[in-house]
Amino acid sequence: MNDKLKLGIPKGSLESATISLFKRSGWTINVNGRSYFPEINDDAVECAICRAQEMSRYVENGTLDAGLTGKDWIAENGSDVHVVSDLVYSKVSARPAKWVLAVGYDSNIKKIEDLEGKKISTELVEYTKRYFKERNINVTVEFSWGATEAKIVSGLADAIVEVTETGSTIKAHGLRIIHELMQTNTRLIANHKAWENTKKRDKIEQIALLLKGALLGEKLVGLKMNVPEERLEKIVSLLPSLNAPTVSPLYQSKWFSVETVAHIDIIRDLIPELLKNGAEGIIEYPLNKVV
Repeated sequence: MNDKLKLGIPKGSLESATISLFKRSGWTINVNGRSYFPEINDDAVECAICRAQEMSRYVENGTLDAGLTGKDWIAENGSDVHVVSDLVYSKVSARPAKWVLAVGYDSNIKKIEDLEGKKISTELVEYTKRYFKERNINVTVEFSWGATEAKIVSGLADAIVEVTETGSTIKAHGLRIIHELMQTNTRLIANHKAWENTKKRDKIEQIALLLKGALLGEKLVGLKMNVPEERLEKIVSLLPSLNAPTVSPLYQSKWFSVETVAHIDIIRDLIPELLKNGAEGIIEYPLNKVV
């Protein structure tokens, strides 16, 4: 039995972000030219690149043991796979994308019920059909090969179902979002038989652990500072931490070294507050992984 893990890397918009995430996690993936089988610095893993839209099918049928793809494409394909972990990352932002229903800005369609008997263009065909069928709304759903937003402008569809992270592209095309069908994020998935293989499962779990650690590390920074004894309690009360700040006495001094981890979003407000309350020599440093 070949215990080397066959890992799928998504081709297209997520390819660069995925390879970058793996690098921060400890794996270097080298894509050479047009090869669909990139090199990876792990003898227990062999990689293959395929479209995210097809990934869950290949994992389900055992062509791949594991892979990264969107929750949306698993739902579209109706694939029976083991979801190992949710991983929120993208080429644009660290938040889930969403599939939305959009119509022309001046359309008289205000809600999904208004689409009765209308035509929808989308790449997410099967999921969209099921979504409207479950709500007893009769629509025609056609596959879009691309430039989906233009289908409304050109009169080829009454509405579109399209994926977006910020909604800016949809608005730029003169469209209006009237409904959200689902939120989606990247998932690490595994074939059920591969998951039952001890060696492959161990490797999949290792990958999941370190990918999540790298993603968490992106959101946090380390803070280190010197604090006089009389201001220590106040400074510690201001500091967030995973458990509690690390406090160490400085040599032959009534000062302490204080170290903690904080979310990157609060740093711009936290550092001035720390300075105002007596902290000195504040150092902020990035974190590669937090596990």
